This record gives sequence, structure tokens and C-alpha cells, in this order.
Amino acid sequence: MPASSNAQSSDETDPSARLHELVLKSLDDDQAIETVSIPLAGKSTIADYMVVASGRSTRQVASMAIKLSDRIKQETGRTPRIEGLPAADWVLIDAGDIIVHLFRPEVRSFYNLERMWAFGEAPVVAVNA
Repeated sequence: MPASSNAQSSDETDPSARLHELVLKSLDDDQAIETVSIPLAGKSTIADYMVVASGRSTRQVASMAIKLSDRIKQETGRTPRIEGLPAADWVLIDAGDIIVHLFRPEVRSFYNLERMWAFGEAPVVAVNA
């Protein structure tokens, strides 16, 4: 089997990788802006990935959070924990191996989580432009 087939099949069996892809696809479908994925595996025990994205308004941030939570529950059978939904300036979704932060742009630039969590040797990966 070619090496690429092995890599693909391991991603298909890795629940963390599947969940990561689900999160990125959901955010892309909901038109999140400036989505960034930060790999944490081997650097932190809280999660394998941290995904940070923005919505244009509190309504969009809340909608993305609810839809993402529903998709995760439908796919995995587990309900992720959500914090910050009533105000929807910064919503945190804890899906176990993936932590998702959804922000309004002004709040995101104030907290600048990407800079805080970007380790010197591991560049932050922008998912969409």
C-alpha cells in the first residue's frame, strides 16, 4: 500500500482527526472567518487541537456554536460543553480532543489566543483565507 493510503486510513480511524475535520468543515459551511487550527498534541494535555474562528456578529457566533455542537453530538453521540453562549462575544466549545473558540472579531483581537498558544516551534495553521 502506498504511504499516502496508510496516512489516509489512519486519519479515518483516528477519532481526534475525524472530529477535527468535522469541526473545520462545520465552521467553513457556516462561513466562519479567519479559522485557525493550532496543534496541541504533545505540547498540552488539554486537547489535541485548538481551533479559533470568528463570526461577523454575535448572532453568527451563536449560530455557529449551536450548529457545531449539534453536528458533534450527531457524529459522536457526546454533547460538547459550551460556555459563553448567552452573550456570544466569545464562545468556548469543549469537544474533548478539540477545543473551539468562536469570537466576534473585536474580542478575538483583544485576547489574541493564537499568539498565546502558538508555540515557538509550531506555526499556527490558517485553515481558510
